[in-house]
Amino acid sequence: MVSSTAQPGQPAHSSQPPERLGGIPVPRISFDEFLAFGREALIRADVPVVITLPNGAEGLGREGVAKRLGDMSVTLFTEPSNKQNEDRWTTREIKLREFFEDERYLHDPGTWNRIVANIRNNPADVNAIIGFSARRLFGSERLLNAANLWISHKGVFTQSHFDELENFNIALEGRKRFVMTPPGFWEYYPRSLAQGFGDKSRVFDFDDVDWARYPKLAAKLAQRREVILEPGQMLYLPLGWWHQAESLDDMNVNMNFWSWDPKILRRPYVLGVALYTAVFRKLKGIYNYEPTGAAK
Repeated sequence: MVSSTAQPGQPAHSSQPPERLGGIPVPRISFDEFLAFGREALIRADVPVVITLPNGAEGLGREGVAKRLGDMSVTLFTEPSNKQNEDRWTTREIKLREFFEDERYLHDPGTWNRIVANIRNNPADVNAIIGFSARRLFGSERLLNAANLWISHKGVFTQSHFDELENFNIALEGRKRFVMTPPGFWEYYPRSLAQGFGDKSRVFDFDDVDWARYPKLAAKLAQRREVILEPGQMLYLPLGWWHQAESLDDMNVNMNFWSWDPKILRRPYVLGVALYTAVFRKLKGIYNYEPTGAAK
């Protein structure tokens, strides 16, 4: 699907992603620098940052997670393995151990499978999984909206969207590629707000843009950041920043933390979309990252 038509001064639809043509590097700091700089200062800076976690904070991979939480109920996301898929994923509950043991989830032709569980209410499990105390990040569990455990297989892709919450994502096993672009709304050609897709772009994949249809996106993609997040690293992703993610290894285990920040009041489109989407999901019974209990 290559478009031969481009707007003046804009790149043509290309098989080469825009960051190859001049992306902005993502700053990298140590965990000690992060603590000295301060979480609030990082949030005020409002740019993605990769933080190297301290030695001894490797956290748990699949074996450790399965041993500790294997009997916990988690939510399985299923969708076609198509980056241009227009439909919402479907969900159902399974046991975490089942995802590791059932080969169908890995070798399901034409389907992407991933699991998620918000274990915010189980701080001992959170700390065991990440390898250090979450209090060192947030000071108090009360500041957390979610502590999501994500597990996926190679190739699983999350289409472009923004979060209404500050996002700290830790890689525990496997690598994920993130493409991130600055805040904005109409430049991203948002999908239907009425259908609960207001936080998502009609350009599903920022590596595959039809510039004739979406010319306003060029200025934002010129400011794109890209990073491959590896085990032992944490990515700070500010609220309102558009992003997409792709799992690169056979098994990918991540923990991401969401927290509310008053910065959202300066981005009314983010706040408005967030409030509407929360109500829409509740009324329609769509998965909305509610906390789950740990296995007993």
